[in-house]
Amino acid sequence: MFRSTRIRALALAAACGLLATAGTAQMQPINAGTVMDSVARLRPGQYIWVPEIAPRGPMLVVVNIATQRVVAYRNGVPIAVSTISTGKAGHRTPTGVFTILQKAKWHRSSKYSNAPMPFMQRLTWYGIALHAGSLPGYPASHGCIRLPHEFARLLFDETNLGMTVIVTNQEPALRIGAKPTGPAFPAGPAVWRPELSATGPVSIVVSGADRRMVVLRNGVEIGSAPVAFDGVIERTQAYVLQDVVGGDYRWKRMTLPGESSAAASYAAPDTGRFQGSDPFRRALAGVVGPGTTMVVIPDSLGLGPDLAPPTQNPDVLIENEPGVADWMEDASVFAR
Repeated sequence: MFRSTRIRALALAAACGLLATAGTAQMQPINAGTVMDSVARLRPGQYIWVPEIAPRGPMLVVVNIATQRVVAYRNGVPIAVSTISTGKAGHRTPTGVFTILQKAKWHRSSKYSNAPMPFMQRLTWYGIALHAGSLPGYPASHGCIRLPHEFARLLFDETNLGMTVIVTNQEPALRIGAKPTGPAFPAGPAVWRPELSATGPVSIVVSGADRRMVVLRNGVEIGSAPVAFDGVIERTQAYVLQDVVGGDYRWKRMTLPGESSAAASYAAPDTGRFQGSDPFRRALAGVVGPGTTMVVIPDSLGLGPDLAPPTQNPDVLIENEPGVADWMEDASVFAR
């Protein structure tokens, strides 16, 4: 069985590159180390926002009360993560699966002293919404999910009415290994099931720690395979496919926000470098095309011993409650 939720959660490098503080809008690139370490270090009001890593596909937002984080996914790839503030004692933010019922760039609370709620996205008709607000570093709202002001604006512009928002409350582990621990060519078969999602945009996530590639189409995992590298992956890299000519994949390195163009100047990967199985590469060539994005990360995807070398902490880092996993496994929800 595919571990789609885990992959989407742990491939958070797809959202790497920018740590922005609400008050200063200061950009801070992630130059080395695991992305999850950087996410864990986010201070109140900071966020990561890289929508270009997955420019097309269905969106989903997952709020975690335990970690005081929200993660936005597009095409199954995390494109953003932010610190939040949820409901304080006596005003608990409800958990469950919600849809965006109403949006307003400027809104005031009808329940709490006409309090301003910029970039409001309503989840219930009894007062629960996503909106910009103060983030003291702990749950402090009357039940709403407060976001950094600039992040709230960015998210508001990307979402649509009817989009799903999942609110969960699960404490994750927050550290994973950054370097391979297994053999040069990892055990575990290539898997290819394109029928799980027949159409839609394709995104690829490659884990340096697991030495494995995962392929997502329209937000659903359709395949994975072992890969090999020339060296150790020490920093996140993002690429967009320009063309495929005679089996030659022509990738262009993307400059992530906050990253200098000089840092992005070294050569893009090729299929020879990644040494995936030939049948898998041939199958992959049938679904990718110009505009396909690929993210190469140092982090583990937490695939477990059946698909990847063991890691220190292969458990879930952001979300993997049964409700979230069931939702992510059901391809039909993307038709909503």
